[in-house]
Amino acid sequence: MTGPRVLIIIQNLWVPFDRRVWLECQALVASGYDVTVVCPKGPDDPAYQVIDGVTVHKYKAYAPGGSKLGFVWEYAYSFLLTLRLVFRARKAGRFQVMQACNPPDIFWPIAMLLRWLDRTRFVFDHHDLCPELFQSRFGGTTSLPYKGLRFLERMTHRQADHVISTNDSYRRIAITRSGKANHDVTVVRTGPDPDKLRRGVPDEALRRGRRYLVTYIGVMGPQDGVDIVVRAAHHIVNNLHRTDIAFTLMGGGDSFDDVVALRDRLGLGAYVEFTGRVPDETVRAVMSTADLGLSPDPKNPLNDVSTMNKTMEYMAFELPVVAFDLIETKVSAEDAAVYVEPNDVALYGQAIADLLDDEVRRRRMAKLGRSRVEQVLAWRHQQKAYLGVYDRLTGHVSRVGDVARAAGS
Repeated sequence: MTGPRVLIIIQNLWVPFDRRVWLECQALVASGYDVTVVCPKGPDDPAYQVIDGVTVHKYKAYAPGGSKLGFVWEYAYSFLLTLRLVFRARKAGRFQVMQACNPPDIFWPIAMLLRWLDRTRFVFDHHDLCPELFQSRFGGTTSLPYKGLRFLERMTHRQADHVISTNDSYRRIAITRSGKANHDVTVVRTGPDPDKLRRGVPDEALRRGRRYLVTYIGVMGPQDGVDIVVRAAHHIVNNLHRTDIAFTLMGGGDSFDDVVALRDRLGLGAYVEFTGRVPDETVRAVMSTADLGLSPDPKNPLNDVSTMNKTMEYMAFELPVVAFDLIETKVSAEDAAVYVEPNDVALYGQAIADLLDDEVRRRRMAKLGRSRVEQVLAWRHQQKAYLGVYDRLTGHVSRVGDVARAAGS
């Protein structure tokens, strides 16, 4: 006998590439839930597949660009294709719970429709602050688009039977800005898996002849600060006259071409390598070789209160972190990171050089970071709260032993 049917909707990534959502799917399946996901296609993905017990319906992604109008067209297209696939998936039976993950905050009308048809409960998994994302990219809080995003956020929160927040800052926003009750908002952090993300044997060739290797992994968008890394590298090489440091930056995004062009314009091709998106094996090799990890997210309305997954991944690989002084970054990393005055490129570059020169401090920070991941941040600790939300909404009793084994597999 199968457990309660759960529908999970995501728009900006796909499974299993979206690590948080995939961890949630695995936890639900191990706990006895019947899980279906609707999301865009990844590279070479089929329209329908079953992955490790998770049924996945996918549509062809459409991303016309990063302009305001481009986002409107992208989200309208995604909403319509998602709605079509939701009803296709519903033919196999009603969903007891629908979970929508943002960005964007547009799927609450589907939740209302399913509630009307099937009494489906709605869980909102709050990944990003869309109004702050707009503000950080385009500026201003008085424009019609910003006010529209605030409306969509408020409607999503208010229609949700329960909100899952990625940190306490997001939880406070759900309560104070949207009026959710305290007991209807639960913090579930995107904790790394310390068994899968752990330091291995270094590959000295990845240092490219330099003494030190520092790395960045993650999205490269306008608000992610990868340009700060490139400018900090320029400061290190040309002002501090350090030629013993190699930079490897992994990932892609809207700003990828711009930051590569900046690297070339500054003549840093011999020091800064952009890999683009790379397989997990490459990530493990680089992270196992690197001497520290970079979290250059500049202080802005979004970043200050957002949890950066890359920071916790560095900690899992025993890499000390250089970051700007942001509220939620300090909550995640505590003493495993060096915190720099926000948005100061020269100070950021100096902090990298100083930390590389202090091996004793780096070793201490590495141990603190790994310990914090294992004891507090790891997904096996976070999933208990996540499954608790579903069990309360459905009356299902999770198979705790199976979930624990799945978390450790």
